[in-house]
Amino acid sequence: MTSIPRSALLLGLAGLIPFVWGAVTLYHDGMADLTASLLGPRFVGPYIQLFYGTVILSFMSGVLWGFATKTTGAAAAAGYALSVIPALWAFFMTGGGPVGTGVNLITGFLGLLILDYYFFRAGLTPRWWMKLRILLTSGVVACLIPVVV
Repeated sequence: MTSIPRSALLLGLAGLIPFVWGAVTLYHDGMADLTASLLGPRFVGPYIQLFYGTVILSFMSGVLWGFATKTTGAAAAAGYALSVIPALWAFFMTGGGPVGTGVNLITGFLGLLILDYYFFRAGLTPRWWMKLRILLTSGVVACLIPVVV
């Protein structure tokens, strides 16, 4: 398998920061208090994770849409239709409290991984795509688990 380009890997890992920070502030009261006083309470604990997770699912719809543009006809139509699912999922399935939203985001990111694989198998992604997506999805899910347990 082709290695992940350094810039894509670094930017992808940087995208995990809000998820990791939310998990850190769930377990470290001092960091939670400092963050809340400096940035406000929405940057602490599950709040940053859930809000950012919703944004990222919507962002990933745009990424998948871009992959769909690489094909034509029925395959393009299917790709476009599938690409909007993460954004619609984020819109309809979040906002019902931290535990429910956390469960729905975990489900959404795991579903996104299935869509990533569909686009990968169709030859519409870079060859390294699944390697990156598995890494990032694992990080997201691991950080969201404390919200739901």
